[in-house]
Amino acid sequence: MRRHSAILFLLLQFLSPLPAAALDKGAIEAGFQAWLQQDLWPLAQKSGVSRNAFERATAGLHLNWNLPDLVPPGSKPPKERKQSQAEFSSPGAYFSEKRLQGLAATGRSLATRHARTLQKIETTYGVPGSVVLAIWGRETGFGQAKLPYPAVEVLATKAFMSTRKNLFLRELISALHMIDGGDVSADEMMGSWAGALGQPQFMPTSYLEHAVDFDGDGRRNIWASVPDSLASIANYLVHKGWQRGRSWGYEVAIPEGVSCAQEGPDRAQPLSIWAATGIRRISGKPFPDREATASTMMLVPAGTHGPEFLVTPNFYVLKEYNNSDLYALFIGNLADRIAYGSGPFVGKWGDVGKMLRSDVLAMQEALVAKNYDVGKVDGLPGYKTRRSLGEWQAKGGLRPTCFPDESLKAKLR
Repeated sequence: MRRHSAILFLLLQFLSPLPAAALDKGAIEAGFQAWLQQDLWPLAQKSGVSRNAFERATAGLHLNWNLPDLVPPGSKPPKERKQSQAEFSSPGAYFSEKRLQGLAATGRSLATRHARTLQKIETTYGVPGSVVLAIWGRETGFGQAKLPYPAVEVLATKAFMSTRKNLFLRELISALHMIDGGDVSADEMMGSWAGALGQPQFMPTSYLEHAVDFDGDGRRNIWASVPDSLASIANYLVHKGWQRGRSWGYEVAIPEGVSCAQEGPDRAQPLSIWAATGIRRISGKPFPDREATASTMMLVPAGTHGPEFLVTPNFYVLKEYNNSDLYALFIGNLADRIAYGSGPFVGKWGDVGKMLRSDVLAMQEALVAKNYDVGKVDGLPGYKTRRSLGEWQAKGGLRPTCFPDESLKAKLR
C-alpha cells in the first residue's frame, strides 16, 4: 500500500487542467462527476487502486459545498489576506488554563484506565504514555470529538475545487488505497472538514505510513480502537525521530548575563554547556545526569516576556504533528500535568502591547535590510526573527528581549 507515494508524485505532473465552467452548481456537479471518471480514475488505476474499490468509494459521491477554501471551476481563488491589521498578542493566549486543567484531569483518569496498553506502547516505541495521551486529548478530546464528515467526500471536493488541489488529490488516492486494502470502508471513513481521520487525526498518507494494529484484530482501526489509536500516535512520533528515554524539555531560568539570542535547533549544545552558563531548571531540580552530554536547544517563544526553556530534539518531533512551537509546548505541558501532576509554566506571559502584524512585519523588513536572517517575512516572530532582534538589540547597546514590543517600533526602522 505504501508504493503509491512515488508513483503519485509522477502522475500529478500530468494531471489535466479542469475546464472552466459557469458558476452554476448543477453544471459544476456534472463536471465533478466527469472528473471522477476521466481524471481521478486513471490516476487511481495507475497507482494500483482496483476498479472495484474505486466504484465502492465513489458510488453516490457528490460535492460538499459547505467546506471552506473552495474555488469552483470558472472562479478565481481569493486573494491572500495579509492580515496586516490583525492584532498580534502574547503567546500566552494559546494556553487556556481551564482547558489544560480539564484535559489533564481526564488524561490522568485515562492513564489509569489504559495503563496496561500505555505501558506496552512505551515498551514497544519508547514514547511515554503521557505524551501519547496529551496528543490524543489535544486532537480529539480523547476520542470524544465528533467527526461528522465523510472523508472521501471532503477529499474529493477539495481535490476538485480548492486552493490546494494537488495536496488533496494525493490524500484522496491514499484514501482509496485504504479502502482497497480493506482497512476501512468508505462509509466508515469519517473525519474532519480538512480530511483528517479518526482519533489521532491522521491524513490518509499518514495513516498508510504510521497506523498500526495494536489490539491484534487484524485491522488498523483509528476510529474505534483505543489501542490502535494510541499506538499509531506513538509510531508516528518514532518515525519522525522520537528519542527513547528523553524528555521533551525543561522550563528554565536564564540568568541576566546570558543572551536570549541563542535559540533555535541550529544552535544546539550539550546540556552541560547550557548549565555551565548558569541556566537552571525553574523547578529547582537538577538536570538528569544522563542528559549532560545530550543535544539541547534554547527556546524563548516570547523572548524575555515569557517562560524560557531548554528543549530536546523530541520537542521538534512534537512539532512534526503540528508545526508550531506553541502546539509542542502545549503538548509538553499537558503531558507533564498528566504524568507528574504539575501545573502551568512558572514564567508569566507578558503583555507586549497592542501590536499589529504589520508592526512585526516592519521590524522584520528593517532587520533584513540590516542583513539579519529573520526566516520568513510574514509578520509572525519565529525563532530566527526573535534571535535576530536580540542580536540587533545587543549590538545597539540595548538589553536583549528577543521579542517585538511597542517600545521597539520607533527604534527599529
